[in-house]
Amino acid sequence: MPYQPPWPPSSTALEAIRKSSVVPVWLPWPLPVGWLVTGFGEVGDKRTGSRASLVALSGPSLTEGPADLIIIAEEPGIGLGAAFAGLGGPDPGEGFDAGPPNAKIDVLGHPTALWCVDGQPDRAVYAGEALGNWLWAIAWPADAGCVIALAELSLLDVRDHELDVPFGAFSPRLEEQVTDR
Repeated sequence: MPYQPPWPPSSTALEAIRKSSVVPVWLPWPLPVGWLVTGFGEVGDKRTGSRASLVALSGPSLTEGPADLIIIAEEPGIGLGAAFAGLGGPDPGEGFDAGPPNAKIDVLGHPTALWCVDGQPDRAVYAGEALGNWLWAIAWPADAGCVIALAELSLLDVRDHELDVPFGAFSPRLEEQVTDR
């Protein structure tokens, strides 16, 4: 399935991805202090709808300096999360969840386990499952992964909520991924 050109951060883009997505469109809500939504992405087509959704965010890391975070929901086998993680296959890989989870975040009011996945060294990669779909959380730089582990994120599916979302500048991470695929 094709990775569509990324959407800029705007309420028009948010509404479009809300309407086209077959999978959840996860957004940390409330957003961590100082964080802004910086773009959207999707895999799919107009006929079948989006089979993967992506929300990009930027803000201050808990350590120091700026950080980027991408939250992806996708059907198994799509490969968008794996591509952003820098993995060779479409999914997190065999045995990624063999031990105890490395983080838990709240998804629709339920604690959801995430495990660290060995991706590229410049980013922190977590993967798990929510509502029968892969849930990926990928943070740059790698030490910004503590945003996921420590910030007590709570995810909402924006398909079911009308929110006044604060937007920032478009994330260049979304364009880099388009050219890398």
